[in-house]
This record gives sequence, structure tokens and C-alpha cells, in this order.
Amino acid sequence: MQGYSGSRAVSRRDALRYAAAASALFGLGVASAGAAAPTARAAAPQLIDFAARQIPAQHIRAAGYSGVINYVSLSRPGSTFGAKPITRPYAEALTQAGLVIVSNYQYGKPGGTAPSDFTRGFAGGVADAQTAWQLHTAAGGGRSAPIFFSVDDDINRQTWNSVALQWFRGINSVLGVQRTGVYGGINVCQWAIGDGVIGSSSTPGRRWAWQTRSWSKGQVHPAA
Repeated sequence: MQGYSGSRAVSRRDALRYAAAASALFGLGVASAGAAAPTARAAAPQLIDFAARQIPAQHIRAAGYSGVINYVSLSRPGSTFGAKPITRPYAEALTQAGLVIVSNYQYGKPGGTAPSDFTRGFAGGVADAQTAWQLHTAAGGGRSAPIFFSVDDDINRQTWNSVALQWFRGINSVLGVQRTGVYGGINVCQWAIGDGVIGSSSTPGRRWAWQTRSWSKGQVHPAA
């Protein structure tokens, strides 16, 4: 996932879908997410994804963003991210500014000081979901919103079947399928949907699959 300087533009459909998750988290209305965005950006709201430091809520609003993707995970060994994990005072400042919040879990990464989370198997999925749940609720998160879990790597089907799928099943055992979402490329999203380890979006026909452009080769999964 990107740090402070990165942001991810999403379609209006996706922005409102993420807002639906945030409405369950922090009591925001879905319709207000679109209305809150500046008119010039109404056709393509953006959510910003950052971890390096807490960006003041008003600065995010002034830059034209409709919401944030914040982390319900700790910093890796040897790193200190000021916005990771999200705290309750910061979450309250964001919602008071009219911003929506989406919870995402990512602790390890390829080549980092901690291995990619999906490599930790069923027991790792249980532990990661418990951490995500604790941090999510500590920040004021509700009991019905999804938490997204990252597969931030270009894995193949064998790795999915033998490693990542077991991790998601561990997550499911804690959160349930409906509250589990995935971040990854098109293949990861497709496999997660096919294996029934992520929940259904509030938008008919959609799932809690947050697809990145990376490793997707210009394709978009119809349920993402």
C-alpha cells in the first residue's frame, strides 16, 4: 500500500461503496459522502491512502478527497508510521470533517522486516483478524463494517490455494465472511470471490473486493 504521498482515485460507484462501509463504522450517511465532495470532483471522488503521518482532516478535505483508507495494523519492526494504526481521536476528527473511513489491514510486505501477511497461514489469519478487530473497534469502528486485508503481491493460483486461502479462512473464523474484504490484483479478487472468503457489498452484484491496478493488466473484475 502507498504511504503519505500516495492517493488512489476510485470510481464514484466504488467511493460510495466504501462510504457504505464507513457508514457502518462511524455513522456517516452514504449519500453525504458524494455530497461532501467538491463539485469539480463530483464525477470522480477520491480516497487517500497514507500511513507516514496523520494528515489534518481539513487538509484532506481542502485537497478534494472524500475519505481516507487508514490502517488497523501496527508498524513493522524498524519503521514508525504516525498514522498506523488509526486512533480514535484521529478517526473522530476525520468524521467531524465529513470524511469517510475505510479500515485496511497490512502489517508485513514483500521484502520487508516482516513477511507478507498472507504467508502466515490459518493461525496467522486468526491472529491478524484479532489485531485488526481490536484496533478497528478501539478507533470507534462498528460491528458490521468490513475490514480489508491486503495481498500486496503478484501471487499465482498455487500460492493462493496453498497459502493465502488458508490465511483468509483464519480471518473468516474471527470476523465471519461478510465482514472480510480483500485488497489485491484481479486474480486475487477473483479467487477470493470464487472461494467464498469475502463478503457481499451493499451494492448488488458487488463483493468486498478492492482491486488494485497492479497485476491486473488493465482488466477489472465485474464484482470488484
